[in-house]
Amino acid sequence: MKLVIIFGPHAVGKMTVGQELAKITDLKLFHNHMTIDIVSDLFANIPNERWRLVNLFRHEIFDAFSKSDEYGMIFTYMWAFDSQNDWDYVNNLESMFKSRGSEVYYVELEADFNLRIERNKTENRLFNKPTKRNIEKSEERFRELEDKYRLNSFEGEISKENYIKINNTDLESEIAAKMIKDAFKL
Repeated sequence: MKLVIIFGPHAVGKMTVGQELAKITDLKLFHNHMTIDIVSDLFANIPNERWRLVNLFRHEIFDAFSKSDEYGMIFTYMWAFDSQNDWDYVNNLESMFKSRGSEVYYVELEADFNLRIERNKTENRLFNKPTKRNIEKSEERFRELEDKYRLNSFEGEISKENYIKINNTDLESEIAAKMIKDAFKL
């Protein structure tokens, strides 16, 4: 079993690169909005309950999948490096999979801010992430979280064994996916 965690800031291409990686490997894609969008409308006014459910659903999915005979999973995540909760979340996820004999791989994506603002409006993103379809609200949230958190790591901050950082500002998602496949021999 393999777990590939693709992380980075808003609209950096996590899901899109994950889609391409899934096409060229036997990995299944579990992008973060698959759980976020289930509860967003129902619990729009109850954020604590919304996030409790998102985390509950994810935990159950990870638990079941990590016990399966599947080849592996790609999970996309926006990791706030200045939040201990996010570090704990990632480390707990790694521990769950590793405790069941899985290999865990980390892929950090980074891209220029202005390009990401444009990517926030792409057809693929809007099709797969219903909560992003209100572009004005989505961009407002994008800027708010960019100001609040540090969403890319500092040089040398991540000391995970299987880790790569890719600047995909000028890379097609297919090229980034091939780089990941080749780097980790997936």
